[in-house]
Amino acid sequence: MSVSPVLTTRLKTLRLSGILGSLDVRLEQARSGNLGYMEFLELVIQDEIERREARNLEQRLKRAAFEEPKAMEDFEFAAIPGINVAAIKDLATCLFVARKEHVILYGPPGVGKTHLAQALGNQACRIGHTTLF
Repeated sequence: MSVSPVLTTRLKTLRLSGILGSLDVRLEQARSGNLGYMEFLELVIQDEIERREARNLEQRLKRAAFEEPKAMEDFEFAAIPGINVAAIKDLATCLFVARKEHVILYGPPGVGKTHLAQALGNQACRIGHTTLF
């Protein structure tokens, strides 16, 4: 189904043009009787929120300028004997940012400091913080 030009213009005026991407699917769900009016509206708004959050995350990750996309889930804790896993997982909550604390990663070459730094930055971006690598 095509959306009317008037609706398209109004959505763009309200800066809600992202709704256009999922509107056909939601309209079809409503027509098939699977959605009530309130459910339809909630889902359309939720689609827009998710689209904006995804776009904002993408922008934060791009601005962070990470060398490689790293995540805490990919870090091999078992490969580094003596690492304090609990402390690293505590850092991954990014509460140190709210407390305005500094974090220093040190150790011999090749133990994953850069990977860990990028993974922490990635996690901070996912939580909503702006980072720079």
